[in-house]
Amino acid sequence: MSATALDQAKKDEFGALAARILNDAAVAIMMSVGHRTGLFEAMAKLPPSTSQQIATAAGLNERYVREWLAAVVTGRIVEFESDDQTYILPPEHAQYLTNEVPTSNVASAAQTISVMCSVEDEIVECFRSGGGVPYSSYNRFPEVMRELSAPTFDNLLVDKLLPLAPGLVDSFGRGIDVLEVGCGSGRALNVMAKAFPNSRFVGYDFIQGQVDAARSEAETAGLSNVRFAAQDVAAMTEASAYDLVVAFDTVHDQARPSILLERVAAALRPGGTFLMWDVAASSHLGNNLDHPMGPFLYGISCMHCMSVSLAQGGDGLGAVWGEEKATAMLEAAGLTLQGVHRLPEDPANGCYISTRQRAERKQMLLRSYR
Repeated sequence: MSATALDQAKKDEFGALAARILNDAAVAIMMSVGHRTGLFEAMAKLPPSTSQQIATAAGLNERYVREWLAAVVTGRIVEFESDDQTYILPPEHAQYLTNEVPTSNVASAAQTISVMCSVEDEIVECFRSGGGVPYSSYNRFPEVMRELSAPTFDNLLVDKLLPLAPGLVDSFGRGIDVLEVGCGSGRALNVMAKAFPNSRFVGYDFIQGQVDAARSEAETAGLSNVRFAAQDVAAMTEASAYDLVVAFDTVHDQARPSILLERVAAALRPGGTFLMWDVAASSHLGNNLDHPMGPFLYGISCMHCMSVSLAQGGDGLGAVWGEEKATAMLEAAGLTLQGVHRLPEDPANGCYISTRQRAERKQMLLRSYR
């Protein structure tokens, strides 16, 4: 076979794949629109209905609804009956498109695609000149992240995620000091503060608007055992002040994640626990070829996670830093990984549980490095 000869079957197969990718991308945007306009929630409550009936139920313009319906029908999201021109959202589909099961709402997650698209021009320029896109350029990002994380924190954090660390829930009852680094709008910390009134909670985030939102939520809930402050977590100076430090999908976004992990280790009391909810994958691309969320994770990393770090002159670690690198970085910071646990409700993330190395172990490690 000459260097220019083509395998026609391979060419045809890829052509079909490329067309499917374009179609799926369009459907993803339509899923985001369906979520934001309330169309999926409205349709889940309706019998087979016309476009006008659906538009009326959702309080929307019929012409736009009709065109949207055409996209989601051809995208196999909604079913269509030609004889009477009616549409129905199957209940099985609604499980993934509405808040009936909040932790499974894929339509909510589809919003991240449109958020990433809003900075495409800036990302393309970074490909040419380097650097990154600052966090402030991502329209609606804090709002979308709050919406996406709330179901996990509200439904899984106390009952499923925290119990993954042996003895942790019991220690909350006795009363411990807890720090969250990169707390965002504070939902996780406020959920814990409400569930465990005997413990004390502190949240740091470098964005003042997020801190303000966290404080407002805590005040509304009447929580007196939690406080929030605007703080660069890589510059915090607390020493042996906390029994538990938590980080939810934030370490890989940092400019200097290794420094943050060192600060976390220093902030923990000896034997204290660091619970890190972060992307669960391998550090090696070859091991991620069959990852169920691989393209999404690498794509989001390129369009956001890596870029916001580089915009700060950072390492650009990326979202898919992986277990191998995470283990090495935790160990180098003075933290020993005890295990990585996954919840079936979230195929993309894992719960990395590590403990601060006691002085004798650190001395042993230092001797082994010499």
